[in-house]
Amino acid sequence: FQECTGCSESLLRASSPDVASLILDLISLDYHETLAAAAGKQIEENLKSAVKRGNYILVVEGAIPTKDGGIYCKIGGRTALEILKECAEKALAIISIGTCASFGGVQSADPNPTGAKGVDKVIDKAVINVPGCPPSAKNIVGTILNVILFGELPAVDNFNRPKFAYGLRIHDLCERRGHFDAGEFVEGFDDLQSAEQGFCLYKVGCKGPYTFN
Repeated sequence: FQECTGCSESLLRASSPDVASLILDLISLDYHETLAAAAGKQIEENLKSAVKRGNYILVVEGAIPTKDGGIYCKIGGRTALEILKECAEKALAIISIGTCASFGGVQSADPNPTGAKGVDKVIDKAVINVPGCPPSAKNIVGTILNVILFGELPAVDNFNRPKFAYGLRIHDLCERRGHFDAGEFVEGFDDLQSAEQGFCLYKVGCKGPYTFN
């Protein structure tokens, strides 16, 4: 929906499994505007057929414009809002890929002229958020395969992000963590000696201690 296709581009760079193995061997990719060989009426028929069958994993990329009935994003003559609600109804699981689908993204910034919102603010069902601009391909594929392999949604944090991907702070595994514990910091942008020694960057703006990813 409202997005730049960067999340799909991230998916294309997946490995173990790569995207070819994912969509040819592990899942049935019934509808994806960028990756599908079909277009126009044919791809829209594919979507209708999948929705009719139900029990699928719905992966959403992009924010949902809600102002003026959602007219600011349309595909095949239908609004993103209409398409999302129809597809979410029979979905086994719903995954929001990227910050736009998860939280509204840049287009939801004030004054938000299109009324853009994250998926979980538009539908009344459980949604797994995999934010990032774009998110890691590992997080995208890992979340999808988690649902397939275990038949259930992964454990999530208070932002509905899967804990296996967002449960640790960058700080927890940082190569500079020992310097943080020892109180060894780069004190400013002209402190070249400390920087060369690999000291902790917290005092010059690192947000690792409170960034979960």
